[in-house]
Amino acid sequence: MERIIAKNPTAYHNYTIESTFEAGIVLTGTEIKSIRNGKSNIKDTYVNIKNGEVFIYGMHISPYEFGNIYNKDPLRTRKLLLNRREINRLYGMIKQKGISLVPIKMYFKGNKVKLEIGIGKGKKLYDKREDLAKKDAELKIKRALKKI
Repeated sequence: MERIIAKNPTAYHNYTIESTFEAGIVLTGTEIKSIRNGKSNIKDTYVNIKNGEVFIYGMHISPYEFGNIYNKDPLRTRKLLLNRREINRLYGMIKQKGISLVPIKMYFKGNKVKLEIGIGKGKKLYDKREDLAKKDAELKIKRALKKI
């Protein structure tokens, strides 16, 4: 059973997600306690591969209020845990022009915190407008059917 902690609302708006991966995150004890209290945000984050390891940048986890000296920097770079084969596959994909690694959501899977990463291709402005028009049309259809 998954319990969603945080979602990236701009992921599907700014990118066309082609495939997804599940990654673990290296966290400290006070960060886990803060996440359990719901004090995390992945809105302005991005994922990058450096020296054969995958890192997430810009993920905000508020300091745990009872953590004193054990609290870490809220915006520190955190390592993601993936298999070597998955890292090599991701590395090959992001070398292509216009492909990015985008965090989609963070959730609990059992006692572990997992991050869903999507391989996304950036959308152009007209693609975003087209998607918004589709959503608006579907919403109007649902409302019309509800009235009947």
